[in-house]
Amino acid sequence: MTTPRGVEVHLDLLSQPCRAVLILLECNRVPHTVRTVALRKGDNKTPEFTKLNPLQKVPVLVDGDFVLTESDAIVKYLATKYDVPQHWYPRQPERRARVDEYTAWHHSNTRPHAAQVFLLEVLFPSMSGSPVDEGRLNRALSQLDDTLDKLESMFLGRQPFLCGDDITVADLLAVCELMQPLGGGRDVLQRRPKLQQWKSRVQAAVGESFDRAHAVLYGVRDRRKARL
Repeated sequence: MTTPRGVEVHLDLLSQPCRAVLILLECNRVPHTVRTVALRKGDNKTPEFTKLNPLQKVPVLVDGDFVLTESDAIVKYLATKYDVPQHWYPRQPERRARVDEYTAWHHSNTRPHAAQVFLLEVLFPSMSGSPVDEGRLNRALSQLDDTLDKLESMFLGRQPFLCGDDITVADLLAVCELMQPLGGGRDVLQRRPKLQQWKSRVQAAVGESFDRAHAVLYGVRDRRKARL
């Protein structure tokens, strides 16, 4: 049974999947309460959070007595259960399968490859005090470039969104990943007009919730820029 305040979501907005969950909730006005889990402070390793999610990862959704982990499952659950437009996760089998096709591919392509650039350029040097490993970074950028090629050719093609004519949860998961390298001041879509136009369409579709969800990432970018 859903609580009167709606769903409860445990998020760290420096996490790409957490941002996708929050944008879906906000732009569809699904009642929710955000519980901040600061990964950098170890909030995910407390006994209370570990009881909620033994994997000690975010996001986590709590809907009454129902607890759900994994961003892919969470956004699809929200789009299925709550009163959101059907285009987010279509009921028609073929259209839904297109979303599932992308999200299955996402977790071994867009997600790790964009994240690795941020880790190598921002997070690891910040934690260790060591300079960026340029060799590893260049290899990561090459892998990401190959992923962006496939996003353009296989998924986006001639259509406005990754899975067709309307925005879906696939677009949210993808765009939040591709924003992550911006924390290091790197716009990975800079030389890709087709993906830039797609990103603009996603932003227009979700409105102000996009920048609100990314405010923490923008802060990382701005602080890093000020130190350079």
